[in-house]
Amino acid sequence: MAQRAALYLFLGLLVWAPWPLGSNRPWAWSLLEGWVFVCAALWLIAWMRRDLRSLGVLRDAWPALAILGAWLVYLALYWIPLPAGLLRMLSPESAALGARTLSIDPNASFVFWLKSCAYAAAFALVLALATTRERARMIAYALVLSGLLQAVYGALMHLAGTDVDLFGARIAHSSQASGAFVNRNHLAGFLEIGLAMGIGLLVGSLQESGRRTWRQFWRDTARMLLSARAPLRLFLVAMVIGLVMTRSRMGNTAFFSSLLIAGSVALLLRRHATRSTVILIASLIVIDIFIVGTWFGVEKTLDRLQQTTAVDVEQRVEPSVYALDMLKDYPVLGAGAGSFYGAFPRYRGPDIGAFYDHAHNDYTQFLVETGPLGALLIGTLPLLALINAVLVLSRRRDPLARGFAFAALMGVTAIAIHSTVDFNLQIPANALAFVVLLAYAWIALFSASGPSARHSPERRP
Repeated sequence: MAQRAALYLFLGLLVWAPWPLGSNRPWAWSLLEGWVFVCAALWLIAWMRRDLRSLGVLRDAWPALAILGAWLVYLALYWIPLPAGLLRMLSPESAALGARTLSIDPNASFVFWLKSCAYAAAFALVLALATTRERARMIAYALVLSGLLQAVYGALMHLAGTDVDLFGARIAHSSQASGAFVNRNHLAGFLEIGLAMGIGLLVGSLQESGRRTWRQFWRDTARMLLSARAPLRLFLVAMVIGLVMTRSRMGNTAFFSSLLIAGSVALLLRRHATRSTVILIASLIVIDIFIVGTWFGVEKTLDRLQQTTAVDVEQRVEPSVYALDMLKDYPVLGAGAGSFYGAFPRYRGPDIGAFYDHAHNDYTQFLVETGPLGALLIGTLPLLALINAVLVLSRRRDPLARGFAFAALMGVTAIAIHSTVDFNLQIPANALAFVVLLAYAWIALFSASGPSARHSPERRP
């Protein structure tokens, strides 16, 4: 009972998280953290009462859990007061500024640590709750549904040309689709993850088959249109419409590039790719770009790409370039997790008058806040997800496992591209969706074929 309650509460969180401005307000991310911790507590109650028949792939994914554990310990060092001598040795600049901690803003670092605890718990929850194929699909569909709701809401508000106040923030729907996010690029990032998961579910629903006649092909196509896959394909179309309407240059570039990359890798690693797989990937590209895009404004996004000037590029690049100067003063451990908004004003150039609370580049922000050591540590997690996805696509025949691997490969690639000019991973709703996606790379690698999960027999801790 407790495990089932944890599952349904977690599904509700995935749908809720983007609505309060991407959960990017103190009260909203506090609610997100509490929600995750309640889900985790319910699962622990079920485990302590020995109500669990399976631990999912928790034990198999120990490398990822070890990395997350080390990351949380590492982040805790930033807000814990240290002896003056040790602080001067580890971070002379922080000591010179009169700080008692490694971070120049220990309160911000503590907030960052709490968020990271919630993300780590969410990652573990997905592994623990997806004990069967049906539950794995449920969590995946919840992420797709969340993206669909944001896409439909954003597209409708944009078509209505209505600017509204949502949770105290003005959202300009008239110029582009933003959904419940203040920044349209963050809606684009959220949709990239939702689309990757949805496409992965489609790939996972394809049946392995040998050579077929065209008559059999059209019969199977008609069967597909009448099956549960047809609504999912319509959901993906709606999400692509929402993505195009964001007019996000890098968001659209990241999505279509990641689709091409993941599709190419999947076909190359599958020496005898089925006709259905080839047709699905081709249709996703052709239909989404040339049909959906023509009707819903892909040409406007292309115009924005063509009209991008050197000044536009510099406005995105310069904050992250100036931010790298912070490494001169904090070369090993950084200025402190979550401290960018307080540290950056000392390093910005005279040509930057605006206030930046983020570097507009996730790589730079992790690097200057947590140092090369921290960036390397947390960067290992998506790298392992990519490796797992490639292993699954090259070795496993189970369609659902291959679908989840495709989703992980595509989603991680999309966010990796988009993160070069934006800060999606600093937005709690997007970060939560991203860690859920990362968990599916491990589920794809270790889950078993068949109607139940790998550890279907009773397995008590």
